[in-house]
Amino acid sequence: MPTRRIILDLPEEMGEQLARIAEAFEIADVSEAALIGLADWIARRQSELDDRDPAQRYFINEALDQLAAHKKS
Repeated sequence: MPTRRIILDLPEEMGEQLARIAEAFEIADVSEAALIGLADWIARRQSELDDRDPAQRYFINEALDQLAAHKKS
């Protein structure tokens, strides 16, 4: 799957919170936790868009499925 690189500068507090969450959920690292959070945010926003116009349904679940499979292995 092609990828796109995005570099984020997080406020220190947000980075610390993300690190605590990653550790609590036994996520490999902060980058993976951020990717999971972004995939969840996209899925939620897409769901809101789908509710507005059901004819335009498109789901961003492939990334979430891949992360879940990766976490299980």
